[in-house]
This record gives sequence, structure tokens and C-alpha cells, in this order.
Amino acid sequence: MHFTVGDLSRTRVADGPDPLWEIVLSMHQLREGRRKSRIGTAERTCPDRRQMMRVLTPLMPTRGYFPDFLTPAAASGGLESGIDAVLSTPKRRLRDELSLLAQHNPLPSWTRRLADGDVDTLRWLGRALHRYHKYVLGPRWPGIAARVEADRRHRTGVQCRAGTEAMLHSFGPMLSWQSSVLCADYPVDRDVHLGGRGLLLVPSYFCRRTPVALLNEQLLPVLVYPACPPVPEQACTPHSRLAPLLGHTRAAVLQTLQEPRTTSELAHHAGVSLSSASEHAAVLRNAGLVASVRERQRVRHILTQLGADLLNAGMPPAWP
Repeated sequence: MHFTVGDLSRTRVADGPDPLWEIVLSMHQLREGRRKSRIGTAERTCPDRRQMMRVLTPLMPTRGYFPDFLTPAAASGGLESGIDAVLSTPKRRLRDELSLLAQHNPLPSWTRRLADGDVDTLRWLGRALHRYHKYVLGPRWPGIAARVEADRRHRTGVQCRAGTEAMLHSFGPMLSWQSSVLCADYPVDRDVHLGGRGLLLVPSYFCRRTPVALLNEQLLPVLVYPACPPVPEQACTPHSRLAPLLGHTRAAVLQTLQEPRTTSELAHHAGVSLSSASEHAAVLRNAGLVASVRERQRVRHILTQLGADLLNAGMPPAWP
């Protein structure tokens, strides 16, 4: 993803979980047979399960393209707003995106009516989305929201204290920020030029392995990424499980970087000398746990995604 200066000023993190992205991405996991005890059990006990899955399954293949109209920007305002936007998709867009889906996935005959914008078929899709969210995701939504909110607080905290570029550095090694270009290990080789529109970063509970983007580059640029679990305060103290691996001082330095800090701030909060703080930060940076951004005469250190994951290692997931 190629940024301009204007794109940096318009890049932000979504205010909360996007219900339609979570539906699509949890469907991917469900069909891959993952998280059976959590998603699969609820799905099997859902009323009218077969009809619901008959609608959703063909539209959400586990690999490759799925229609962009299933994840409209309006879903940031909640499930109802998102489904209303899905049902209001123009006929031409329905036809184009379903035709693209059909190139690599055999579609049932009823999708022809959907491509024609048939009102009853669109309502059928809307009911299936409602039912899936209510019975499969609804009971677990507090835990989903908690993980997304923890990630959002971390990213926006970095952005407020150190700027958007520092926030983009915090995604390493999942995402790499260098010279106005954000790179991801994506299944398809793509170049997206934001062109001054900015980027909406959407943390997701069910996103796994790699981030996901919309195919249609005329739409608002969106990048959905795996939300990192909340890091408990006690996850990395000098007596934690990380201390034997990193050493007591380095484990404490890593924990201190749950908030972006300059080298002098890091030394103060970790209780070490300035030279020692710089040395520990360099070791953690070389290990991919920390990113460092120069700000004039200062260097600010930021916890990366890998560093956050390490702090959270062995902790229970954020489910109720």
C-alpha cells in the first residue's frame, strides 16, 4: 500500500469490531474446521441452520475472493447499518462481483436472482446474516469486542503519542512500514495506491495469518488485520515466565514498552541507565519485538505485534 503525506493524516483505526467482517472471517474458520468448540457448537444449534448455511456458504469461500459488497463501510455503524447497506447494493455491482466469484467457485442457481437484485433474495440474505450474528457470534460478542478494543487502544495510543508512522511500525513483523509503503505477506501480489484517501485499519478477532483488503480499489481503502489479545499487567514482571528467557531486566524493559517511550523514558520506567536502556532496546529490536522511530534528536521505541504476542504468550484467550 503506497501512502502520500495526505494518506498518513487520514489513516485511522476503526472504533470497534466490524460485525460483517467478523461474520465473513468466522465463517472461514468454521468451514476450515477451526475453533470447533466455540463457533461450531453454536452453529450446529442454530435454528434453521441448514437454510442459513445454504445462503452464506457459497458467498464466503475459505480461499480466494469473496464479494466486497458483503463487508460495506456502513457496518462500522453496527450490524443493522451494515445489513441495510448490503441490501441496498446496486444491481450492477451485485452482478459484477458475483460474476467474479463464479469464475473460481461454482454457485447455486439462486445466486442468479441475487445478481439481478431480487428483493426477496436480498432479504433472505439479510435474514441469514442476522441469524448467524445472533446465534453464532452474539453469545461471544463481549469477548470479541474486548480483544478488538484492547488492540485499538494500543494502536491509537501509539498514534497519539508518536504519530501515524510509529503506529504503522507497531504492526511488525505482520506488516512492514518503509519509505511510505506498507507491505504485508499477502496471498496475491498487489500494489494499492491510496491516492490521498487514507486507510481504515480494522482489528478483527477472527482474522488469522494475514491481513485482508477489499479488491475494488474504488472503495474506501480498508485493511483488516488480526487483533492482538489484551496484555494483562502481570503478564511480564521480573518474576514472570519471560524472565528466564529474556532475563529479568530485559523482560521488564519489554513490559515497559506497552506504551511507546523514548530511550530516556524507557530508562526511567525500567529503572536502568540510559546506555543499558539503549542496549536492551537494540537487542529487542533485532529480535523483531520492538520498532524504533527517530524523532529529531530522540528515538522512540514501540512494541511490535510480535512483542505484544510474546507478552501475551500462555495467557487465556479473551472469551467470556
